[in-house]
Amino acid sequence: MAQHSSIVGGSTAKRVIACPGSVALVATMPPRPSSKYADTGTLLHNAVSEIMEGRLTVEKALGLQYEGITLDDNLMENKLIPALAALDEIDPDKKMEYACETVVGFGDVLPDVFGSADLLGRIGDTAYVIDYKFGDGVAVDVEENAQLLFYAAAAMRTKEVQWVFDGATKIECVIIQPPYIKRWQTTPRRVQLFEHELIRAVKRAQQPDAEFASGEHCRWCAAKPVCPVLTGAADRQLRAAVQALNVDEISEALNKADLLEKWITDLRALAHQMLEEGVAVPGYKLVPKRATRQWVDEKVALDAMKKLGVKENELTETSVLSPAKAEKVLKKYKLALPENTVVSVSTGNTLAPESDPRPAVLQIGKQLSAALGKLV
Repeated sequence: MAQHSSIVGGSTAKRVIACPGSVALVATMPPRPSSKYADTGTLLHNAVSEIMEGRLTVEKALGLQYEGITLDDNLMENKLIPALAALDEIDPDKKMEYACETVVGFGDVLPDVFGSADLLGRIGDTAYVIDYKFGDGVAVDVEENAQLLFYAAAAMRTKEVQWVFDGATKIECVIIQPPYIKRWQTTPRRVQLFEHELIRAVKRAQQPDAEFASGEHCRWCAAKPVCPVLTGAADRQLRAAVQALNVDEISEALNKADLLEKWITDLRALAHQMLEEGVAVPGYKLVPKRATRQWVDEKVALDAMKKLGVKENELTETSVLSPAKAEKVLKKYKLALPENTVVSVSTGNTLAPESDPRPAVLQIGKQLSAALGKLV
């Protein structure tokens, strides 16, 4: 599994350089729970590393699991195989010497600053810094990519992989985001300049008056919901009367809309997480999402409806129709759904104001765990 510094890592280098004040603020935030997308990425990273290091074949990778996610035929065909094929494009003659999933750091220059590089390699006078991106939502640019520059700079100071860069005159940064591969060539000098910039930002972040700045780097910032810059921007937009805005101000507000909308989304997610963990958020609570009807037992329900005189082909597609669809079929016969065949199941919880008429969710498990914890 990839390892990253809590101060600054490859994925956060761009933010820290642009907004040093974010480091201390992020440290105050509760840890974010993982997601199926992150777990899928970790699964694929693990598979690539195992195959590259010869501990696993592509065929045997099928069926690998991580946190309940399985490497199935779909992931194999659309992610893993294209990711491995991209390496053939970079190294068609199989001349590259490489190191996989290497923890690289800055040593005494920046103590406790480190990250995990997916792949570091060398062919001739060119060093390679390769990073895999398995998400579909956001295309990642490779040119001047701060994450890859971070790995290159840290690797140059990491004894185990300094050989990748010794004597190299070119450094090629590569993003493999199946089905795409993006390449950008730079120089050791550019990496050194990036390192100087990073050192200044980390030292600045340690000051109590470290500045904040908004921008594209805010997208993945965990502290976005409480950021003073974004909070102030939101407050200003809320206070502004639309009638009083001129067209230039409207244009400026629209330019900030995407950032503010993401801030609002992350703010709601943070409140939801706090309530899930039993932390009170004044004025808000968790309520069950709208429940959808499901069959208690599909076979029992199908048999019951057939006994009412409805043909099976009207009640099935690839499986038994949902209760809502089946209800429409039964209405043609002026029949109701058979009793005791349907149950309403909520898909989870959602954030709502205290004024919402729905009852709050009882966080019994969290409360019980907290109470038992006090007895230990």
